[in-house]
Amino acid sequence: MVKQIELAFPRLKGAEWSVTSKPDDLYNCIAWAADQTTNWWWPVGSDETHWPEGVPRVVTLEAFREVFATLGYVLCAGDELEPGFNKIAVFANDQGVPKHAARQLASGRWTSKLGKMEDIEHALHDLSGTEYGSVALIMKRPVVTSPGARE
Repeated sequence: MVKQIELAFPRLKGAEWSVTSKPDDLYNCIAWAADQTTNWWWPVGSDETHWPEGVPRVVTLEAFREVFATLGYVLCAGDELEPGFNKIAVFANDQGVPKHAARQLASGRWTSKLGKMEDIEHALHDLSGTEYGSVALIMKRPVVTSPGARE
């Protein structure tokens, strides 16, 4: 599977990255970036795709920005690690059509769900290319902790 992933994402070849899950077709990259693993998140498709109530069901950067805004995210400028914040990145092709989302880990590295394939840990821009385009939006929200949770 590593070879297949590196063929789809040539910047991963020779880079530091790792597979962190088995393939799973229950959730996709948008759900994974939203920290959800029980639904496939996408604005169009079957009746079984999840999309937050009130957000237009269109494949635009604005709609994807609105989706993450429903989770408390706001636009920000940089992809660097900021203590006290969670970050997500939305990738889009040259026409501005969203193709992928990734979530930043506490280490500063990023995690992505590759369609129905595995989740991986990677450097953010190592997924840029023909498959997902490039990073078009970076958003952040304060880290949400439950009472009594350790950070």
